[in-house]
Amino acid sequence: MIQVWSLSISRACGLVDLARSAWYRGDTAGKQAQADAPIIDALNDIIEDHRRWGFWKCFGTLRNRGHHWNHKRVWRVYRAMGLNQKRRTKKRLPDRERQPLEVPAQMNHTWSFDFMSDALYSGRRFRCLNIIDEGTREALGVIPDTSLPAARVVRELKQIGSVRGLPERIRIDNGPEMLAQVFTDWCKDKGIELAYIQPGKPNQNAYIERFNRSFRNELLDPYLFTTLSQVREMSA
Repeated sequence: MIQVWSLSISRACGLVDLARSAWYRGDTAGKQAQADAPIIDALNDIIEDHRRWGFWKCFGTLRNRGHHWNHKRVWRVYRAMGLNQKRRTKKRLPDRERQPLEVPAQMNHTWSFDFMSDALYSGRRFRCLNIIDEGTREALGVIPDTSLPAARVVRELKQIGSVRGLPERIRIDNGPEMLAQVFTDWCKDKGIELAYIQPGKPNQNAYIERFNRSFRNELLDPYLFTTLSQVREMSA
């Protein structure tokens, strides 16, 4: 309208309901993008190596690298780039069917295992991985240690399997070690069925629960241990 009909800026802005300040401001979006380019490049440099880092780790790294941009400005650019991560929510377990507690007719058909926790005399916590054969009620392994991740569980099962052979099925609860991909992938590769009990129903894994009670009553509760080697020696 200004160029074609030679209207004044004030009248043209009034006709299209545009504030005159917006007219005089010009292309701020392009100027803003140009001003934020160094921040975008710096964030891309960090995210390239650390894709799961959140905002504050990225911001702290920028400060360590000598950048002094205000955190609110960096947060605006961070969000505009779509880097803000969703908060992790509690993992929902799939529905578990009730597993019948039957006595296997032969050994090595079904194993079950579970973890117990206790403490040394010094107060240091440790855990025990207890593994039994449900057919014979034989304790295949009692492994005490301060850390027993899923990879360690797989290693212990491999060691027992090299001597005894692997079972057709393993009855377990829904602990993080039993849900870990390294454990489930190994069982799938070996053709082992995983019989998960229903959450909050330890009676569905009664054989290993019975063993755990005896293990606590006869070993963990009556004795004071100062080292893990004493626990391993007594439980061997």
